[in-house]
Amino acid sequence: MRWSNLHTPTLRDAPADAEAASHKLLVRGGFIRQLHAGHYSLLPLGWRVFTKVESIVREEMDAIGGQEFLLPAMHPASLWKKSGRWDVMGDEMFRVTDRKGAENALGMTHEEIFTTLALEITSYKSLPQIWYQIQTKSRDEPRPKSGLLRVREFAMKDSYSFDLDQAGLDRNFALHHDAYVRIFERLGLPAVPVEASSGAMGGSGSTEFMVPSPAGEDDVVRCNSCDYAANVERSASALPVVEDRDLVELTKFPTPGVRTIAALEAADGGAPADHQIKTMVMVLDGDVTLALVRGDHQLNLQKLQDGTGAIDIRPATPEEAKAALGAMPGSLGAVGVEGTRIVADPVLQGRSGLTTGANTDDWHYTGVNIERDIAVDEWMDLRDVSEGEACISCGEPLEIVRCIEAGHIFKLGTKYAEAFGAHVMDPNGTQCPLVMGSYGIGIERNVAAIAETYHDDNGLIWPAAVAPFEAVITIVSLKDESSVVAAKALYDELKAKRIDVLLDDRDARAGVKFADAELIGIPYRITIGPRALAEGEVEFTERSNGETTRVRIDAIVDQLIAAVTS
Repeated sequence: MRWSNLHTPTLRDAPADAEAASHKLLVRGGFIRQLHAGHYSLLPLGWRVFTKVESIVREEMDAIGGQEFLLPAMHPASLWKKSGRWDVMGDEMFRVTDRKGAENALGMTHEEIFTTLALEITSYKSLPQIWYQIQTKSRDEPRPKSGLLRVREFAMKDSYSFDLDQAGLDRNFALHHDAYVRIFERLGLPAVPVEASSGAMGGSGSTEFMVPSPAGEDDVVRCNSCDYAANVERSASALPVVEDRDLVELTKFPTPGVRTIAALEAADGGAPADHQIKTMVMVLDGDVTLALVRGDHQLNLQKLQDGTGAIDIRPATPEEAKAALGAMPGSLGAVGVEGTRIVADPVLQGRSGLTTGANTDDWHYTGVNIERDIAVDEWMDLRDVSEGEACISCGEPLEIVRCIEAGHIFKLGTKYAEAFGAHVMDPNGTQCPLVMGSYGIGIERNVAAIAETYHDDNGLIWPAAVAPFEAVITIVSLKDESSVVAAKALYDELKAKRIDVLLDDRDARAGVKFADAELIGIPYRITIGPRALAEGEVEFTERSNGETTRVRIDAIVDQLIAAVTS
């Protein structure tokens, strides 16, 4: 490709609303343009990177026996209702009514559709199966931002495994896990596999592949002394034992104006935060539920949702809290409460001498004994892990790292097979539901994750495997005929060697050409100018470190090939 013919509308400045480095640089470098919020066009450079990421994903899926499909992007609502996810997906699902009044949805994922195709698998002899596609997905994100990192329309590789039993699922899950490790290695991404919440997907377990980046929206708890790592939604830590205060009798005491944990710590008769019960009044699927955590802990909403199985979850309004418990927030508690579901974090189990709201404005209880005074219906992990707490595996301090979710794999089990009647005959002649797994990678998100990982103040620094071009030949002066002839000959030779090369034949100053090559992140630059060429040499510059060396023109092809393939 000649740069003079390439549509590369580079910009001096990034969009005013761009915060993430990838967003700024992909727009400035002419890779993407926004159509409207959450929807982006891929320009030629962006498409070249996209197809290279896509090819790596496809190659690794094919390597584990995946068979590629292409399924419709619009789905009948009946399938999503059959699986029970029509309501679960809520406002994130784009819903469309056709001219005949039939409800449809733009697919957020394709479990339901692939399961209907799996109805044609009738015997265990056809198993296992791995099916995948690379297809457009749509999600009505409430706050699309950060360029390609959080969008409403995107391409995803979603694959699905079908097995006879759990052992088969475990094998296919492991195959995908290892394939994902290879994919991210080839993409140059330092992705870390972590325990994760399955959320609306359901199933028995899932693993996310997380790329550390300040542009991410997920927090990962990890230990630097062992291999423990988990999304905050699934994380756990070891806490030191807190000695209970010697307060046996349940006593009600006045706390005028006290509305917070901190204020109760300072109040007369109050208590340190780790001797308080924080009562969160939540509405789960329309019903009031009390969620109890220790006073110095924060409630994790995803853990509450996972633990209760609720679809719709939100904090109660002050008015709802007062109607349920008789007091306004700040004086609420679960002592003596009946007829309302109460869930509590295990850290509170067996505790006594605690302080909590008395469900009368400006009054609290002290001397609370959990087992005696509060009728807990369920104990479940509800709290956020904090940085510095001890690792549950080795006891060393944990750290919390902001990350980009680059991939997610799920053990779905039989949920969808049972909903759709996808059964096969086992060796004993018994009908068994198919055991499924689901595995996703967002293509554009990985493009953005690579851009977040590889850039500097001058622009992008693409790894050669995904770069729009592996090398650029820069002609310093078009007025020097020998430079033009040498550049054209080298360009033709590199193309013949199947090197993805760009010839910068624009009539522009050399400094402009160098700056543009750095901005769009081409890994290697070969500069042909009259001075070096007179000595039979060219300049070879590596984008990642900026180092420039003189290389004989008859040796540059071999040196470039070695660099690209290393």
